[in-house]
Amino acid sequence: MNKTTQFLEKSLSLFSYSQNLRRDFHRHPELGFQEYRTAEVVARELRALGLEVTTGIAQTGLSAVIEGSQPGRVVMLRFDMDALPIEEQTGAEYASQNAGVMHACGHDGHMAIGLTAARLLQENRDLIHGTIKLVFQPAEEGLGGAERMVAENVLENPHVDVCLGLHLWNEKPLGWAAVVPGAFMAGADFFTVRIFGKGGHGGLPEKTIDPIVATAQIIMGLQTIVSRNIAPLESAVVSVTQMAAGSAYNIIPNQAELRGTIRTFLPEVRDVVTARLEQIVRSIAMGMNCEADIELQRLTWPVINHPRVTEVVQGVIHNLLPDLRIENNYRSMVSEDMAVFLNKVPGCFFFIGSGNPEKGLNAGHHHPKFDFDEQVLSQGAAILAAAALELGKMEL
Repeated sequence: MNKTTQFLEKSLSLFSYSQNLRRDFHRHPELGFQEYRTAEVVARELRALGLEVTTGIAQTGLSAVIEGSQPGRVVMLRFDMDALPIEEQTGAEYASQNAGVMHACGHDGHMAIGLTAARLLQENRDLIHGTIKLVFQPAEEGLGGAERMVAENVLENPHVDVCLGLHLWNEKPLGWAAVVPGAFMAGADFFTVRIFGKGGHGGLPEKTIDPIVATAQIIMGLQTIVSRNIAPLESAVVSVTQMAAGSAYNIIPNQAELRGTIRTFLPEVRDVVTARLEQIVRSIAMGMNCEADIELQRLTWPVINHPRVTEVVQGVIHNLLPDLRIENNYRSMVSEDMAVFLNKVPGCFFFIGSGNPEKGLNAGHHHPKFDFDEQVLSQGAAILAAAALELGKMEL
């Protein structure tokens, strides 16, 4: 057994440390760009390892560097920190103490994994080729935290050569991982559509131009984009997730608004979807004597993994956890702003199974009862630490 394979044994011995951190983060969740206490805890732990910490990146983000004893690559390990505006219903003894805010996606686990991996790496600096850059990112949940960190030069000083990240995945059980070369997670767009008509009395509809009826037809029309414009072997999602109109039961309003999301892997598919969305909205609005206003916002690119980096991660998992089942063709329409980093430097972002139905730990991400099997913390830390060592030595 070489020293890197011993990372799993060491990580398992640090389980109480990982678990205590995870539960502390879980009790004190903070929303995007508000992770002040969270960042203080992360910085405290990194400084306790003797690391110099840079704080205030993208408001609440931070980074630290572990210098290796031998020349090599700069490998960035990224961990997200923010929670979600959800009222927790797990009943766990470590449940959120912040009303209406919850770690319902696993970011509390990501940070615990990151700090445990930092300990493993700092204690084995003699094995490191190059430099390990630890990055703790705010505001992953749709608020542009990664983009702000890149804009504030988190990929420089030192310049990052390759990046790694993981996400706990409750859709699959402990003992599973998705480590996929190429397109892995979808890019995401948000859209807002406003339909303008002519309001009036609900009992005199003939004197109005009803934006609600037009909006209802638009919603149904948008559902044909994927089924009738995208090839069956390609992937896309168009979901209307919000609709707002009216103020009273007897008033036809002047306008209605709908919002939703588009998910795609390929640029050419995205082009088709966005073009058809605009055509359908404007044509139906015109046919109903309404006017339409459309806003389209790109949230993030698809997650595209570098084949060679992905191969290294697969090999590390096989060596550390030979019984763990690896899928290499798994895809998800969920988006992730790790894509911002991967759009700048080669890297790999992967899922690791964290569910355990036998323990009742199988609620989906963003659910008020979300919780995961904490044994995954040791696995994740060992994998990232060992993969960082391997990538520091390699040529891409």
